[in-house]
Amino acid sequence: MPFLGAGPILGSGSPTTEGIDMNRVRKLVVGVAALATVALGGATVASAVSNGNGDAQRSDETALTGDTATKVKDAALAKTGGGTVERVETDGDGQAAYEAHVLKSDGTRVTVYVNKQFEVVGTESGR
Repeated sequence: MPFLGAGPILGSGSPTTEGIDMNRVRKLVVGVAALATVALGGATVASAVSNGNGDAQRSDETALTGDTATKVKDAALAKTGGGTVERVETDGDGQAAYEAHVLKSDGTRVTVYVNKQFEVVGTESGR
């Protein structure tokens, strides 16, 4: 009389592939890795353009570097009486050549507009 439950005995095959579709596992691992890469990449980009308060550099503004960045920072800090320059960039609104976003020591934020001669030509609170 045949044994009821006859069939492959568990554990009788290869321990790494028995009952597992390795192509499916491979696709799952690759998919999870791709998703993690996209998520981390997005977080890195967001962090790179954020100024710390959730505002990001606009696409029509370009971050300043070198001597230009230093001169704009110096002009902005002289105008605000100190603080922390969060970022300096070209001004996309056309109010000046450059703008500096400053966090003042009292916690308020101000945007300082600077012309090409590195003179302050205006300020705007709360930005």
